[in-house]
Amino acid sequence: MTALAAAGGTAVVQAASTDAWTGLRQRLARLLGQGNPQRENAELERLDQTAGELETAGPTELERVRIRQEAQWQARIETLLESLDDTERAQAAEQLSGLLDQRIPEGGVSVSQGGQAVGGNVDIRADHASAAAWSMGNVTLGNPPQPGPPQG
Repeated sequence: MTALAAAGGTAVVQAASTDAWTGLRQRLARLLGQGNPQRENAELERLDQTAGELETAGPTELERVRIRQEAQWQARIETLLESLDDTERAQAAEQLSGLLDQRIPEGGVSVSQGGQAVGGNVDIRADHASAAAWSMGNVTLGNPPQPGPPQG
């Protein structure tokens, strides 16, 4: 359950600035709210606060904010799972697993202070008088070195 909660915390942080955010946000709030509309709304507010903190974090503090937010969401998910009986826990774990499987279609995205790694397609657009740019840095494409003689 701890690994599942950790994956949930990571998913929140990774999805916060992607197209997957809206769906993950709604489904996670519903899961954590456990059928209580007031608790669900409180979770939506917490998720929005997380997205806001990640969006406004400067480059020097982004990694620290990401780690803190991942830990907070892991703890929230662990607390929920621990509060449930065995049957409810199994159902919640199944729902969370399904949510995590669908969070970022066609690969994944990993962001750190030094850059971003994307699995799948990248679509960069600029519209409504905005601008977009993508810097590849030092990219080297070539054949890998040949393996040495077999060891045996």
